[in-house]
Amino acid sequence: MEILASLRNGDHRLTKRMAAWDSVWARRVLPPVEEAAEHTKLWWAAAVIMAAGGRWRGRKAAAAGVTAMAVAELLSNGVAKKLVERPRPPKQWIPHDDVEDRPDSSSFPSGHTAAAVAFTAAVVPAWPWAGAACAVPAVLVAVQRVHSGAHYPSDVAAGAAVGLAAAALVRATPRLLIRHLP
Repeated sequence: MEILASLRNGDHRLTKRMAAWDSVWARRVLPPVEEAAEHTKLWWAAAVIMAAGGRWRGRKAAAAGVTAMAVAELLSNGVAKKLVERPRPPKQWIPHDDVEDRPDSSSFPSGHTAAAVAFTAAVVPAWPWAGAACAVPAVLVAVQRVHSGAHYPSDVAAGAAVGLAAAALVRATPRLLIRHLP
């Protein structure tokens, strides 16, 4: 129990520290990242660009990314948030106005992070360069979720794990299906 209390205390301290981060960079970059990530708009746009400009490789990467993102959304928002009821970080910890624009759902896990990591991790094997380009906004989404007060860092870490699992599942599914065909 002492280990869990220590982890929880560290999670709370890091949440407060990241939410209090007040720099010009954070004020200019993170709000547009949040807007782009809402309803997975950022990842749909990336998929369209890859599919339109990347020939077969781009279409394959886009399809893998969108599929993994859908699986991650299902796992994080459709399953995990219903199983784990965790309140959002307390509003008094967040010293800026972003705290008023938070969802009412469970904080655990971060669905935005799950979608971002799933999309990115699924794109990398199909088109490494595009996956590397997607990694930058994926990291920014994860940082923004804590900075805005929507999530604890552990929620973001769990969302990243869900995203990686979704991408691995999407990558493994064709091989599993082929292996079990008569």
